[in-house]
Amino acid sequence: MATFATLEKISLSFPEVTIEPHFEKISFRVKKKIFATYNEKNNKAVVKLSEADQDAFSSSSLNIYPVDNKWGKQGWTIIELEKVNQELLSDILKTAYCEVAPKKLVELIGTNEKYKKTTR
Repeated sequence: MATFATLEKISLSFPEVTIEPHFEKISFRVKKKIFATYNEKNNKAVVKLSEADQDAFSSSSLNIYPVDNKWGKQGWTIIELEKVNQELLSDILKTAYCEVAPKKLVELIGTNEKYKKTTR
């Protein structure tokens, strides 16, 4: 199942991603926008998805679900890392990255074999 190392490796494989602190968590950002955070205390990640993507991923696993407040209604979604496989995590992270990244960076992922292989 997925670990922080997996989350970090996949997230950093996307163009222009940085890691920065975010309160008591670690955040993964593109152009200063957060697309994922990691909470070491509970080994969970939270990602930014569209409502449609949140519904799709949440319906695929009981271990992926909206944050239980107004943030969840904005697409913020919890992932229980120890209970999801690497392939699913990779798909979710790519989707979250594409949700917040500028269009020109998203296009790089779509046309570059490096990112296709990394995230599949």
